Amino acid sequence: MQRQVILTNDGSQTVSIPEMSVTYHSKHGAVQESMHVFIKTGLEYVVARETATPLRVFEVGLGTGLNALLTLQFAQQQQKLIQYTAIELFPLEGAEFSQLNYELVEDQGDATTHRGSSTMQRDDLNQAFLKMHVAQWNEFNAITPEFTLRKLQLSLLESASIHPAAFNLVYFDAFAPAAQPELWTAEAFRIIYDLLAPGGIMVTYCSKSIARKAMTEAGFRVTK
Repeated sequence: MQRQVILTNDGSQTVSIPEMSVTYHSKHGAVQESMHVFIKTGLEYVVARETATPLRVFEVGLGTGLNALLTLQFAQQQQKLIQYTAIELFPLEGAEFSQLNYELVEDQGDATTHRGSSTMQRDDLNQAFLKMHVAQWNEFNAITPEFTLRKLQLSLLESASIHPAAFNLVYFDAFAPAAQPELWTAEAFRIIYDLLAPGGIMVTYCSKSIARKAMTEAGFRVTK
């Protein structure tokens, strides 16, 4: 499987797999998409309503690590303890993740900076990003004082073995239904549903009717 690092319209990079005709993030803007879908719609919403410490986040598809990095940055800015678990069957190689320019999320202005909060500098972001990618698998790694990461090389089906009702928030960031239809079924979403703690939510970029129908069948109440 050949992967290529490409530039998106907001100046941040993502990875494409030409043979599958997929990219890990929107070509219109990798950072912008992740901020809107996962941080603002998901993380900020849950943090405003959930008092759990640490907050437990589960990501389906670690991919480039962008969602994890933005979550780490939010945790540092808000002094919020976050325990982050991500599954990924096909991790990026060092030659791939070392090309990504995600330390530039510092330059996204209001998109990643909260008034009155501390802000990670570019070198700190870069070090945190690299630390996430080289961290040990299958155990929690303290990337910063506020953010711990556990990477699991599991499929979604295998994730059913994780302790149920464990997570406050799920980032569902699999490839689109056309590329990975098996991950957009009611059976797949039931696994996610069982992993969520009471009151937990799942967020995803896909709002196609086939996905919404499967989520509803799995027990979710779906809003756009």
